[in-house]
Amino acid sequence: MEARRLAILCSHLNPSSPYPTRGSILGASDCTSGSSEDEKVESSNLQNDCVFCKIVRGESPCIKLYEDDMCLCILDTSPLIHGHSLIIPKLHYPTLEQTPPSVSSSSYLERSPPRSMQVVAAMCSKVPLISNAIVKATDSDSFNLLVNNGAAAGQVIFHTHIHIIPRKKRDCLWASESLRRQTLKLDKEATQLAFRVREQLCRVPEVQLVQPSS
Repeated sequence: MEARRLAILCSHLNPSSPYPTRGSILGASDCTSGSSEDEKVESSNLQNDCVFCKIVRGESPCIKLYEDDMCLCILDTSPLIHGHSLIIPKLHYPTLEQTPPSVSSSSYLERSPPRSMQVVAAMCSKVPLISNAIVKATDSDSFNLLVNNGAAAGQVIFHTHIHIIPRKKRDCLWASESLRRQTLKLDKEATQLAFRVREQLCRVPEVQLVQPSS
């Protein structure tokens, strides 16, 4: 079982060899080179001026850690810490709320959902596998999973992505970790906040709230 799992992972990294070569690591993936209609449609979703889209098209170099049909994991070119990596979708969505989740309920679709509707699920499903590999490779013992969504939250590249940031004890990476947290007050303000959030959730289309079928 372990041998098969390793073979599958290696095939994602480099289909022609179980050992990734320098060319396969530094060369960005080209997900638009196929000739199928689906791939032609999806290539139109990429943006000419987006650095991540250029990486997906194979026009800009990257150090690739993982790749499949839906997403790509690369080393951040401006890392906060050694091993800081990014999971990016192969389709262009500016922010997380504009990125389609997985919707596979038969109540919504009788057939398998289009790939574009599985983006968030595809990215998140790879987090345990990739983060575990990064933590071990960097001799870390923990990691932060982070999404900077919107300019005020620190998003710089508006092609949604997930940060995996390996952590070690006393690395002093986040200044906010030294701040003393305040206890939540179960008062009118907290109650009103919860009400407003639930009110927003009630406005979400029902299909987005449906749990994927097993």
